[in-house]
Amino acid sequence: MRALTPPSLLRRAVFCLTLSLPAVAAQGQNLSGESLPNGPEGQLHRALELLEDGQLDAAILEVDQLVSKYPNFRMAHMLQGDLLLARAGRPTLAGPTGADPDPFAELRAEFRARDRNRRDPPPAGFVPRNLMRLTPGQHVIVVDASRSRVYLYNEQGGAPLAVRNYYSAIGKLGTAKEREGDKKTPIGIYFVSSHIPGARLPDLYGWGAFPISYPNEWDRRLGRTGSGIWLHGVPSDNYARSPLSTDGCVALANGELADLAPRVQPGITPVVIAERIEWIAPEALRQESDDFQQTLDQWRRDWESRNTENYLDHYSRNFRSDGMDLATWKARKRRVNADKSWIKVELGSLSILRDSGTEPLMVVTFEQDYRSSNLSTRLRKRQYWVQEDGRWKIAHEEGVSRSSNGLPDSFPDGRRYAYK
Repeated sequence: MRALTPPSLLRRAVFCLTLSLPAVAAQGQNLSGESLPNGPEGQLHRALELLEDGQLDAAILEVDQLVSKYPNFRMAHMLQGDLLLARAGRPTLAGPTGADPDPFAELRAEFRARDRNRRDPPPAGFVPRNLMRLTPGQHVIVVDASRSRVYLYNEQGGAPLAVRNYYSAIGKLGTAKEREGDKKTPIGIYFVSSHIPGARLPDLYGWGAFPISYPNEWDRRLGRTGSGIWLHGVPSDNYARSPLSTDGCVALANGELADLAPRVQPGITPVVIAERIEWIAPEALRQESDDFQQTLDQWRRDWESRNTENYLDHYSRNFRSDGMDLATWKARKRRVNADKSWIKVELGSLSILRDSGTEPLMVVTFEQDYRSSNLSTRLRKRQYWVQEDGRWKIAHEEGVSRSSNGLPDSFPDGRRYAYK
């Protein structure tokens, strides 16, 4: 008969890694699209569930298989060593005593982030409040910095559907990037601008990279600086990076970035980065989306009506566009509309995303088909809507241009390197 390890010793084995993980049940259920469910994180979760069930030997076997299959998974090696010490009755990896630095601190942080996803996933059936409306078939990447998590959603039947979720790392000094070199990950709504294969990059970036459009139009308006924020992989000798370890980019395991890649469309796929995702019931999200859609539709109808004053009432007192302030914009629109006998505006490929910053902000992107008695144009446009006097109003509007691909601060000898 197998000798049973005392439950207190098993709990202590887990404490060695987490420093404080109470044995509580998860508060919800995992998203329907678990990231690579048969992959390393799923195997890690099974090992921890066995450990909590008092099956130390079975947990060790599961972790042995995990490190055998993924020999560069350093955190799993630490767990393996801790469990073996637990079986010997000597779990000693709880961290150094006194003033000595903890050599396993980054691995423990990774463990805590991964185990939080297992124990306390987002509430079942809820979705990020950011995803107001997606273009049919569109994928969107959502980064929850507080959870070290990247979620992938797809538009299905007018609602966001969970597809995958992945562990991730962000900037060494957290979020809310303001300036070049501050080692922070930006908060905002961005778009993937291109794909750079790993073969064209140093091993630091692993499988490859997807540069995103930081700084966006709103960042530049607020005076934020820097560039070269990427979603990228990790060095080949490591399975993953610790939660706070990049110079501002978002880093995923190479296999998981490769899994994400087929669903990414440069120029189309949004990347929502939030300090903390607000989860909301789909019905509540749909109501918020419908309410905002009415405001957007009224803006379009007022434009078509050629009632220029009603149309201009949709613009914020702090409006900016292509170097114009509100007064200049109004004068231009009054002059242009006076020359037209009719106007027709259609909005295609529409997406509406709520920014997670400190102030209410909607980012609206669409293909604008404008026709009038003397002009017809088509262009991709982006608007930033703010709350002003209890109403949503347009604070910024301009055509969407191609984003440049800057180099991250971590790029070795970047000034002399060209990856194109």
